[in-house]
Amino acid sequence: MMDKKGKGRRSDRPPVDLAAQLKMQRESFVSTFFKKGAEFTEELVTENDRLRAALVDAERDNAALRTQLASDEAIRDLLRKIEELEREKQTLLSHVHEAEAHTTQFTSRHAQIEEELANLANLHVASYHLHSTLRLPLVVRHVRELLQQLVGARVYAIYVADDVRNELVAIAAEGLEPPDLLPIPYGASDDGDEARDMIERAFLTGVPHVEHGRLDYERVTPAACLPMRVDDRSVGVIVIHSLLPQKPAFVNVDFELFKMLGLHAASALVGAQLLAAADGRIPGVEAFYGITPSILPKPATSS
Repeated sequence: MMDKKGKGRRSDRPPVDLAAQLKMQRESFVSTFFKKGAEFTEELVTENDRLRAALVDAERDNAALRTQLASDEAIRDLLRKIEELEREKQTLLSHVHEAEAHTTQFTSRHAQIEEELANLANLHVASYHLHSTLRLPLVVRHVRELLQQLVGARVYAIYVADDVRNELVAIAAEGLEPPDLLPIPYGASDDGDEARDMIERAFLTGVPHVEHGRLDYERVTPAACLPMRVDDRSVGVIVIHSLLPQKPAFVNVDFELFKMLGLHAASALVGAQLLAAADGRIPGVEAFYGITPSILPKPATSS
């Protein structure tokens, strides 16, 4: 300070050490700088740790996504494989169904062939029995056996024609009483009896009458009238009134048997009749003269 006289006066404050102040300021700056650097470094380390953790999480999520994508791809592959297997399954099922259809057709055809062979065997046996003898009682018995065993007839009658009296005469019957077996005139007017008229009509026309479908056991008309014919000439009629209880209707083989009986039973009965009329004597070779004149010798003539 200046006194009144204008001279300077010393201050009571101690002198300032500039060097010390600069040192202190430098130290404070350095301390602050390092403190800020430490804080910044700590923040960087913290942020780095957070980023590392985030990177680990991201890698984990990425791995999970990769696994999911791989799993989805595997699932898609499995789905495609399932679809292929389903297509193969449908193809195999189609082949199986076709094979089953062929097997069913084969089995059905095999059964039909077996049935046809059985029918042929029955027809062969029937024909063999009818022509195995010319003894009239045996022929009649064979016809009866065929009607009972192969056709399954329960009530029936066999009529032959009497050309002298123009009537059909019963020569064998089963399940019928004598009043039901009276001779049936043919060629005359109807007598009003529907059953007898049906038998007469079958004999005169040569057309068999056979009921189709389930038979009614209370019926009054015959179930079948089968004319027996030789060379387009009726020689008798086989009449079937009813079948056995276990057989409700005629079957396919019966119609073949009816055709066979109409022809073979007629020829067997006529042959047996002729032999019986000749007292069992078979005609000699003379009966063949005129048939093959170039082969058979001429008969000797008396001088």
